[in-house]
Amino acid sequence: MTSAELDSPPAPPLLLLRDAELHAPEALGRCDVLLAHGRILAIGQGLDPRGCGVPVTVIEAAGDVLAPGLVDGLVHPGGGGGEGGFATRMAPLNAGTALAAGVTTLIGALGTDDVTRSHADLLACARALATRGLSVYILSGSYRVPAVTLTGCIRRDLVLVPEMIGVGEIAIADHRGSQPSAAELARIAADARVGGMLAGKSGTVLVHCGDAPEGLALLREASTRWPVPIRQWHPTHVNRNARLLADGFAFVREGGSIDFTTSSTPGFAAAGEVPAARALAEALAAGLPIARLSLSSDGQASLPHFDAEGRLCSLEVAPIGSLLAAVQSAVQTHGVPLATALAAATATPAAIWGLARKGRIAPGMDADLLLLDRATLALKTTIAGGRCWRPS
Repeated sequence: MTSAELDSPPAPPLLLLRDAELHAPEALGRCDVLLAHGRILAIGQGLDPRGCGVPVTVIEAAGDVLAPGLVDGLVHPGGGGGEGGFATRMAPLNAGTALAAGVTTLIGALGTDDVTRSHADLLACARALATRGLSVYILSGSYRVPAVTLTGCIRRDLVLVPEMIGVGEIAIADHRGSQPSAAELARIAADARVGGMLAGKSGTVLVHCGDAPEGLALLREASTRWPVPIRQWHPTHVNRNARLLADGFAFVREGGSIDFTTSSTPGFAAAGEVPAARALAEALAAGLPIARLSLSSDGQASLPHFDAEGRLCSLEVAPIGSLLAAVQSAVQTHGVPLATALAAATATPAAIWGLARKGRIAPGMDADLLLLDRATLALKTTIAGGRCWRPS
């Protein structure tokens, strides 16, 4: 679906969602929700602002699920890829595609290619998407160490660029990474931490995990030998294989958090990848807290297949729509409670990335919401910054 297929009127002065089954993401029962000026104004039963003298737009939810807009913790807004040469670069993300997938907040990163793609272009893509109602944040750094930055310094990036909230995705245990040492990683995390403190941001370091057998060992070493809190790291692609998934579970028990990637291919499954919805269900069954488990799409990244000698065999684009699909699968196939599955793509990533007004439905929070069919959880309406987006 393209942006041309979506209705994009300006936000109405007042928007009332009436008689919705509210998941904030915790289940709160049938409620009305009133929005104004891009924020949630009130939640209750029988809300009726029509006598206030301001035009009111009403959406009759009729018991459908009202959930927070999805917070996608890893997207490539400018496109990823390039591992097979210039012709294999992925296209930039279209705002309509994200909104049609229920994503209202996203965190953008570079990835493998920090030569023909730059943080200046990443910032431009973020600001372009923001004009369509999306909330877009970006990360300093890329796969490579020493970290590539916009201003020449991680700390300056975080302090001086409003959209920059952390670093990543730094690659470990991957033949495409620069094989950093624990000391180099600790220095990156320290700069991110101080820059975040100075700017009032999370300073989280997103770590791309490859399939090499060392897994998360470097992160443990960095946080053991130096005073780098383990919660500073947020490793992603942890569902890449069963061995890494088990290592990720141990990492959470040690105080860390992990992220499951929802985009996949049949080739990934054949190589042992654990589907994100199943990985989430297994983590919960193992007693891990949902506050340390997140889902992300890796949208617009390349999904490359390499042979045993590291040669590229094929390449596909990662769909941002896989995030909502994984939430649906977690509930419908794996029996995860809806509130818990939603939290993995809303409240948890918002907390990990320090986005205080995202990921929850409560008065004063940003007006980013989804209306989902109560029977199928199919997306019916996306509200981003108070603006409604529906298939035309």
